[in-house]
Amino acid sequence: MMKGSKKAENAWAMYDWANSSYNLVITSTIFPAYYVAITTNKVNPDQSYVNFFGLEIINTALQNYALGFVFLLVSITSPILSSIADYRGNKKAFMRFFTLMGAMSCSALFFFTPEKVEWGIMFFSLAAVGFWSSWVFYNSYLPEIAYPQDRDRVSAKGYAYGYVGSVILQIICFVILLKPGWFGLDTTDKTIGARVSFLLVGLWWFGFAQIAFRALPSNTEINKKMKKNILVNGFHELKLVWQEAKQIPALKRFLFSFFLYSVGVQTVMLVAASFSKKEIFPKDEDEPKLLLTIILIQLVAIFGALVLSKLSKMIGNIPTLIWAVLLWVGICISAYFVNTQIQFYFLAGVVGLVMGGIQTMSRSTYAKLLPPTEDNASYFSFYDVTEKVALTLGLMIFARNEELTGSIRNSILVLMCFFIVAFFSLLYTRKAITKEKYADLHP
Repeated sequence: MMKGSKKAENAWAMYDWANSSYNLVITSTIFPAYYVAITTNKVNPDQSYVNFFGLEIINTALQNYALGFVFLLVSITSPILSSIADYRGNKKAFMRFFTLMGAMSCSALFFFTPEKVEWGIMFFSLAAVGFWSSWVFYNSYLPEIAYPQDRDRVSAKGYAYGYVGSVILQIICFVILLKPGWFGLDTTDKTIGARVSFLLVGLWWFGFAQIAFRALPSNTEINKKMKKNILVNGFHELKLVWQEAKQIPALKRFLFSFFLYSVGVQTVMLVAASFSKKEIFPKDEDEPKLLLTIILIQLVAIFGALVLSKLSKMIGNIPTLIWAVLLWVGICISAYFVNTQIQFYFLAGVVGLVMGGIQTMSRSTYAKLLPPTEDNASYFSFYDVTEKVALTLGLMIFARNEELTGSIRNSILVLMCFFIVAFFSLLYTRKAITKEKYADLHP
């Protein structure tokens, strides 16, 4: 397939359409709300323990431990997977495997009932492994199908397809949750709407992914000469990146700052639905409000990304990130005290405003700090691994603190500490960024 082919670009973007349904329905909305609802102690919600293979664990802590383990696993395996993608040229076979794993795991969640906590957590975790691992190969296709000058446009197309596809399925699932009788489902089973939604995600993901698999090339060019054994080469590449980054003060300081605030940002994004269901929308009849609020956060996040982009042109990238991190500190303080749904709606709006913006601003700032190199893939692999390790740390700390204190609110305050340290780290980073050397980071 020729590079620059519209057919290849559209097929590549359709995989984002296919798998983004997992990220919205399973990670962010219906699954967390369903999981908390069926595992909460109705008499004493603060004592909501579940039995996981004989271990008594707080329900939300167990979910966060599981996700933390997944991100640790992915951060270890992604360099190996990236190495395979770079040197063996058989990325589609691996992409198919992890897609099948993720889609089947989502479908298996149809059988996740209140009596089968182990089943739910296991397939929830396997779905996450499938999603994040297939994502490694999906991203690695971009240089194969698009010329350098077209990659921003094609990448944006994938994001747009993913957003539209996931929202369409989310709306379908939303209707099934509210009106199961319209689809001939048993209205006396309060779990059926959510469980059918999980099944639909698996079918949607696997089905639309076939469009991408039919058009994307099976074998790709081997572009690099292997420096090490294929199993360790990815880690060797990361080591080389770190050795180079240490010689660039601005880049080294920014990576440390990025790690610190990613612990907070990414963890908050993953635990938001569980926190909201547990603390703000505990009643089953409030669940539609929660799901609608999270969808609205996604919409506000798009606007927030545009706002922070405009602000960076006025005051610069690092000052914009400093203000964004300060807002996150305020969000954590507010989340600790928020009690009413009206207060939560306002807080959710602020979260949406900075959620999308800080992610896009971080990636663009990192790109501008990179030294002249032809090996951007290794640098961004290092960036992705840094983010995954931060996620692992954030989720594990969040879960452990909830176990120790018995309060999910206290865990929010622990995350706030990372934002505070990141604020001072960004101030330190700013000193290393001069207008003479980094003109594109200044207004």
